Amino acid sequence: MELNEALAKLAELQRKLYAYQAASSSLYLDGTTVAPKDTAEGRGVALGILAGERHKLFSAPEVGELLDFLWARKDELEHPVRRQVEELRRSYAQLTRIPADEYMEYAMLTNEASDVWHRAKEKSDFELFRPVLEKLVAFNIKFAGYYDSTKAPYDALLNEYERGVDMKYLDGFFATLRERIVPLIHAIGEKEQIDDSFLWRPYPVEAQRKFSDYLMEVLGLDRAHCTIGETEHPYTLEFNNKDVRITTNYDEGNVSFSMFSVIHEGGHAKYELGISDDLQYTCLAGGVSMGVHESQSRFYENLIGRSLPFIQAIFPKMREFFPEQLGGVTAEQFYRAVNKAQPSLIRTEADELTYCLHVMVRYEIEKQLIGGTLAVKDVPATWNRLYKEYLGVDVPDDKRGCLQDSHWSGGSFGYFPSYALGSAYGAQMLRNMEQDIDVWGPVSKGDLSQVSNWLREKVHQYGGLMEPADVVKNACGDFDPTVFADYLEKKYSELYGL
Repeated sequence: MELNEALAKLAELQRKLYAYQAASSSLYLDGTTVAPKDTAEGRGVALGILAGERHKLFSAPEVGELLDFLWARKDELEHPVRRQVEELRRSYAQLTRIPADEYMEYAMLTNEASDVWHRAKEKSDFELFRPVLEKLVAFNIKFAGYYDSTKAPYDALLNEYERGVDMKYLDGFFATLRERIVPLIHAIGEKEQIDDSFLWRPYPVEAQRKFSDYLMEVLGLDRAHCTIGETEHPYTLEFNNKDVRITTNYDEGNVSFSMFSVIHEGGHAKYELGISDDLQYTCLAGGVSMGVHESQSRFYENLIGRSLPFIQAIFPKMREFFPEQLGGVTAEQFYRAVNKAQPSLIRTEADELTYCLHVMVRYEIEKQLIGGTLAVKDVPATWNRLYKEYLGVDVPDDKRGCLQDSHWSGGSFGYFPSYALGSAYGAQMLRNMEQDIDVWGPVSKGDLSQVSNWLREKVHQYGGLMEPADVVKNACGDFDPTVFADYLEKKYSELYGL
């Protein structure tokens, strides 16, 4: 086989893999947004077949031969192609260890689990979800052995979301945050609490939809390439850098929930839309890791979206959308309200300070579930105990407890730590950004273009072209979680006069 012929086959393989992924993503998007409720079975059949066909395509012996042929000639390949071959060989080795029937069964299980989770959450009934969660945990323990049998199962799963990260690293990372954050929360608890009552007035959903459109405009999201839908649990789904979908969920009783959901998912979308055209329809056309992806969403949501300059920029327009609700409220009052620090039940509604404690609860539970030291039936009790221990709050029911997140129903064990890592990465990116450009002058005028350009240059354009640690180093320098702790201490000490 000639090298040019092999490269053509490589490109064709990746486009076919993209097509299967796009088809599966379309079914998932439809199922979580506009499909009738009781329709999961049909999608499950289709998703199972698509997963099986994709598995058959990618695990074929001739694919392994093609990748080995190209890897033997890696010195002749341009860097992007060499990187594609490297990543595909890693995925191929992993996938070929998973029996095709198990791969298809798992795809159908996650589809079923999504439907069961929605019903269990509606009824606040963990027992309804427990049998399917037991299957998901068992599958993930088994798959961890396929991924990397030299690692502890949970380390192997963590590596799927943030390569190079393991329990030892995360135990140290979370210990650093806990040591700095918990005393800060206690100190704030002794101060007079910020008034955020105006956030909880009735905010008509239709006005919130129009406000979401405005926020997407401020973020610089081109609506010709990025749409917004509504779903139970907000997420971002990318097809390519010309087609990204974000979703949100509107709470008529709290305007800030969807506001920051849109900004958060908009950050994910900015990342995907900023990936180089040259990488599209290849295995490199996506965020390099979940931690880096979350660094972008939480950068826009918290570091920019909850900053005083940004609030001052958008508040006049916001009062036009909600004149009755925000009458007599100043931009500074709104800024203080959306940064109120108070331990709470719901992760997606948590303030910037206490958020990482929500992640720690999930990390501890996942670590024990996959490690075999916690039975699924004991998840609610363990969850409730940790929420009391870490956040000092009592969990009243499963809906606001262990059923609040969709991640486990999708089989995403090992994902949650990425949220905390992303927050810490983002704080360090901001520090470096402030040394390179004037961040706050333009932001105070509602202009995020310079911020987005910096992030595109340092992070977005590369997609998966570099290892996660190299992308982090490119934007952060040497990663140091104390930078994030310093940022939180400074911000909240000023807010609460500590």
